[in-house]
Amino acid sequence: MAERIKAGTILIKEGTPLPECLRFESERYSSGWRSVKNLDAHELDRKIGEAGWTFFFMAGEVQATVVGPDSERTRRRAAKDLIARLQADRRNQSSTFNCLEIARVAVKRFLGVPYVTVSAHPRHIQESMCLFHSEDHTEWDQAKLAAA
Repeated sequence: MAERIKAGTILIKEGTPLPECLRFESERYSSGWRSVKNLDAHELDRKIGEAGWTFFFMAGEVQATVVGPDSERTRRRAAKDLIARLQADRRNQSSTFNCLEIARVAVKRFLGVPYVTVSAHPRHIQESMCLFHSEDHTEWDQAKLAAA
């Protein structure tokens, strides 16, 4: 089972293209997402950079709040809500992301009712230094070939 989500946790969308030389441990977090084990964003950025790829930090923090006790189930629901919100936002802005960096997990109470708020920053891993927004990466491959 995936470890407890906390500040610094990196989630990577399953199927994200990665450099062949990049090796790290991960485990299934939720449907379509994996949790990176034993690496924080800084270390992952360094490893991706050494491979000649780019680990973009995308501006704008997104958060989701879920009512419930401080349990992994509540945190997982908040993370799923956060991912769904980001995917809907990104579709409207024609931008893309394939990673999330959890910035904060806050456990609070309001009138005795516990709730958990998870905040995150979208991140994106890709080979190019120019952020590519298309979901269809064949367009990007064709553009690279035309430029060569």
